Amino acid sequence: MLIVTTENVANHRVVRTLGQCFGIVVRSRGLGGNIVAGLRSIVGGEIPEYTRLLEDARRHAIDRLVENATAMGANAIVMMRFDSAEIGQTMSEIVAYGTAVVVEPAH
Repeated sequence: MLIVTTENVANHRVVRTLGQCFGIVVRSRGLGGNIVAGLRSIVGGEIPEYTRLLEDARRHAIDRLVENATAMGANAIVMMRFDSAEIGQTMSEIVAYGTAVVVEPAH
């Protein structure tokens, strides 16, 4: 599956636009992870526990995006973006979304 953040895929042309597709993941750190991250936030700087959590969540959201686009019959996703939000104080929602399309090599 080709995934691009641009409107077009180099050396390809869109032959069919199938519509919006997305992958959503909601993740939460466990109580222990929240305590460690809370202590680190007092000192400042990067909080590796949350960085890993969000990196994993983005990868999982992309996997779900690809599953949904494949089910629609797409072989590419254009205009892919991420969005995120907090749910309460302990959960993060990550959404990967874009437009499912069928592309073929340009001649």
